[in-house]
Amino acid sequence: MPPRTVTTARQRRLGVELRKMREAAGLNAREAAAILGLDHTKVSHMETARTGVGSDRLRVLANSYGCTDEPYLQALIAMATERDRGWWEEYRGTLPAGFLDLSELEAKAKNLRTYQIAHLPGLAQTEDYARAVFRFTFPRLDEDHIEARIEHRMRRAHILDRRDGPHFSAVIHEAALRMRFGGAATTRAQLEHLLTLSERPNCTIRVLTFDVDGFAGSGQAVLLATGDVPQLDTVHLDFAHGAAFLDAAAQLSAYRDLLAEMESRSLEVAESRDLIREIAHKL
Repeated sequence: MPPRTVTTARQRRLGVELRKMREAAGLNAREAAAILGLDHTKVSHMETARTGVGSDRLRVLANSYGCTDEPYLQALIAMATERDRGWWEEYRGTLPAGFLDLSELEAKAKNLRTYQIAHLPGLAQTEDYARAVFRFTFPRLDEDHIEARIEHRMRRAHILDRRDGPHFSAVIHEAALRMRFGGAATTRAQLEHLLTLSERPNCTIRVLTFDVDGFAGSGQAVLLATGDVPQLDTVHLDFAHGAAFLDAAAQLSAYRDLLAEMESRSLEVAESRDLIREIAHKL
């Protein structure tokens, strides 16, 4: 099988987990390759996602590495044997790869927890609100690229309509609610849409008010995607220059704690709805 020319975030994550297991076992790539009777470059290619790994080989490696966590191993096997091509692949070459990786991350997650300070979560945005956000991007985008990003963002939001979709939990800073992207009418419609989402059983919306302090340095947008096992959780950070995906154990622990603290300091769900409604009515 020829090496992949394009790799997805899930494929790269599988390779990272294989490397983590090997290193935890104290083996180098040559020693791991000897277990499978392969050239050491084959193991390197598996760990960099240039080639795939079958479930049988994955289990042999895991056993040899001393991995006894069966739920974790089953989750890795599920990643290794995925063959479906996500809808987001239609945008490859049109949108930045990070957009596609985020779509894949959301689609495979069981729970999505996010914190936003400057604007509302992408999954909760209306088309007009998203258009206003993308028109403020630097360097400026042409209309075709703006429309492609809007279409992609609206399709991402469909996961909230799926019966088997993830639970979506958002902490939104009061500042984001008061920013008028697209003007008063657009913002009012956006807040009304957010209120509608907050009534869904799979959506939890909380507001972190101006009265709460203690979050210096946490201004970037944060998304924590969780799955079947905590070892495979991923943090997505959204920066002006692009996105970052974090999966180191210490990083995951830190952001879990940060999100939990923000959730604990936010208004209760009903109080959050009341504040969102009040802000919308004043526009």
